[in-house]
Amino acid sequence: MSDQNVQSLEELGEALGTVTAAPEAPVYEQQLDAYGRAYGTGRRKDAVARVWVKPGAGRILVNGKDFTEYFARPVLQMVLQQPLAAAQRTGQFDVTCTVTGGGLSGQAGAVRHGLSIALTRYEPELRGALKKGGFLTRDSRTVERKKFGRRKARRSFQFSKR
Repeated sequence: MSDQNVQSLEELGEALGTVTAAPEAPVYEQQLDAYGRAYGTGRRKDAVARVWVKPGAGRILVNGKDFTEYFARPVLQMVLQQPLAAAQRTGQFDVTCTVTGGGLSGQAGAVRHGLSIALTRYEPELRGALKKGGFLTRDSRTVERKKFGRRKARRSFQFSKR
């Protein structure tokens, strides 16, 4: 090889005897259970949501209640519906979920994360739109633990000179 001039990567591959192809993108397949539902687990802060998605009239149940009853604040209702709006599937799927832990804000974020994952498992071609919106990424921020000798995680006790 020392006496040859290599002009391109193909010639270099031929000179070395191996040509490596670019790795192919992973192919995602539909994952359904025996009832024709797709499942996704969502997490946010201390909340964990188990979400099932199946085709239907657009009913969303959270812990056995309608989501407008469970999440009374309109902001939380909007957060919950963001993946369906981004995928342009509003009113096409029935969503059933159970949520535990955390507060209402964390629970709404957990349901949103789980719903996004369940949608990609039901329709893998929606992955690009949901990933672009940032719905498939788990928000890993959690509360910092309290330390000894302090009032909270970082706040000290009030100093008094006396």
